[in-house]
Amino acid sequence: MEKNFKKFISGYLQNDNIYFYWKGRVALYALLKAMKVTKDDEVILPGFTCVVVANAIKYLGAIPIYVDVEKNTMNPTLESYKKAITPNTKVIITQNTFGLSTQVDEIAKMANAKGIFSIEDCTHGFGGTFKSKPNGTYCDAAFYSTQWNKPFSTGIGGFSLVNNQELIVDVEKVNDQLQKPSIKEKLVLSALLFSREYILNSSNYWRLRSFYRFLSKHNLVIGSSQGSELESTEIPDGFFKGMSDVQLKKGVNSLNDFDNLLLKRKENATIYSEFLNKNNKYHVDSELFNDHSFLKYPILVRDQNKFDDLARKVKIELGDWFCTPLYPVKNNLEKWDLNAESVPSALYLSKHIENLPTDTDNSFKVIEFLKSNINELI
Repeated sequence: MEKNFKKFISGYLQNDNIYFYWKGRVALYALLKAMKVTKDDEVILPGFTCVVVANAIKYLGAIPIYVDVEKNTMNPTLESYKKAITPNTKVIITQNTFGLSTQVDEIAKMANAKGIFSIEDCTHGFGGTFKSKPNGTYCDAAFYSTQWNKPFSTGIGGFSLVNNQELIVDVEKVNDQLQKPSIKEKLVLSALLFSREYILNSSNYWRLRSFYRFLSKHNLVIGSSQGSELESTEIPDGFFKGMSDVQLKKGVNSLNDFDNLLLKRKENATIYSEFLNKNNKYHVDSELFNDHSFLKYPILVRDQNKFDDLARKVKIELGDWFCTPLYPVKNNLEKWDLNAESVPSALYLSKHIENLPTDTDNSFKVIEFLKSNINELI
């Protein structure tokens, strides 16, 4: 099964140096460890990210250094990375935010020239491209997520791609320490996958999303983020696990229709952008489309809570990714070495962002919702 899954993925990435993990954050941790990141090393990353990325850095005793993003791309610039480099910089992490890559070729080239490793965070970007090359193929390595709502899903899960041949031996040595998922974990994941496919729908989306997050936070189910990951920078027990056969099988099935799903996302994004542009609202510029795979479509609203309530009433499946610079943690960001005031653009975006669904079969319904609430959009 792993061989078949790897074949599918290597076809998209044009590289077969691929390694599978229980979650995408485990893939990042393995890469950082293989790069010999250790206590007091600095790792530069966007100040508009997920807490699990910062956690992987903190678990190794290293220091995350955050750089602000641009409002139009929601990614840092090459110059912002350059300014953040110090003699202690060991790694730079660049990101495909919602599926958009920005200057990743120049960032990787700059890092290499300075003797700094580079990693591409492709948790949103699998299947997309930057300047016609697959996302993840510019840096020394990349990591991907196959969690719920990612480009394709194995329930939870992730993998890495290693482009720097000199890293392969060290990555494989690190992977020798991977634990195997338990029978209980595999059974619970199978049940969640069944529920996702046969029970979740637009009428119960909001209710089940809240319930799932509650259960995940309190470690009552296998979740995208366990409670300790949202409260502590100590590595959880059983964190470093490999991918199970349940995930591998689901991955192969998910990729069977992936090309059509990618096309649908781009088509819906085009519809959203045309409407928003026509109404002078924040939108993804058409010039960015070639480098955007549109896992989600970001919009800005005046009042997130009000907008969520409006969407809930008409059963529009909005996302809230990056409603905080260190998603989903909203308080005590300094625990992860982040001063939110140091990333003002990211802070502004986090207070106003919502995500439109791009995998929907009914973009007309979404447009009608936006029309009805046009004054709520920025």
